[in-house]
Amino acid sequence: MRLIRKTLRWIIALFFASTIAAVVAYRFIPVYLTPLMLMRCVENRSLTIHHHWVSMDKISQHMPVAVMASEDQRFLLHHGFDYNAIEKAAAHNLKSTATKMHGASTISQQTAKNVFLWPGRSWVRKGFEVYFTALIELIWSKQRIMEVYLNSIEMGDCIYGVEACAAHHFGKTAKELSRAECALIAATLPNPRKFSSKYPSAYMRQRQRRIEREMKFIPSFPKEGEDIDTKTVSGGIYRNKK
Repeated sequence: MRLIRKTLRWIIALFFASTIAAVVAYRFIPVYLTPLMLMRCVENRSLTIHHHWVSMDKISQHMPVAVMASEDQRFLLHHGFDYNAIEKAAAHNLKSTATKMHGASTISQQTAKNVFLWPGRSWVRKGFEVYFTALIELIWSKQRIMEVYLNSIEMGDCIYGVEACAAHHFGKTAKELSRAECALIAATLPNPRKFSSKYPSAYMRQRQRRIEREMKFIPSFPKEGEDIDTKTVSGGIYRNKK
């Protein structure tokens, strides 16, 4: 038993040391490969991965605003978890008449999942997601979380990140994307393998227009080192919700 306890302590210590080291490292170095990319290669039986890392200054200023409008409007206000959204999603999902389950994953949670974990809905994976979300919120800036998110998220079959999406779907760089194109890309994110920003359906166009309307009430995304004006952000969000 003493040996088992000692082994467990070493395993736990190694887990915390390695995961914290990985999060600290990714605070500074690009994320070129994620578990999801590898899993898709296995699923597709192909090594094709369209992914090109770019810094935030090489991404359209409209892109972070578009994904916040679509995925997480309180991104600049919360510390990884939007408890208001969680409460509303739980209330909706408990209704017997609900036909579609609502999620409440923030951009921080999605980033943690994309970079460090595997797809799935088990409680074990969710627990790891909570752990890694807390870590990146503690160690990374909001700008870094957004940069990693926009570079690692799946945006189509074998397409990861906004630079690759811009090249393959619009024939331009991420910096050159227009406000409308950013909104269209954001509209596909609930299911980028089903919805296409290259060949958008009428439903996608409808989502695009809604996101563009909501983008009007979200302030420009702050640059690294700039203070986040929480009053301005909060005011825009709550005005949008009225």
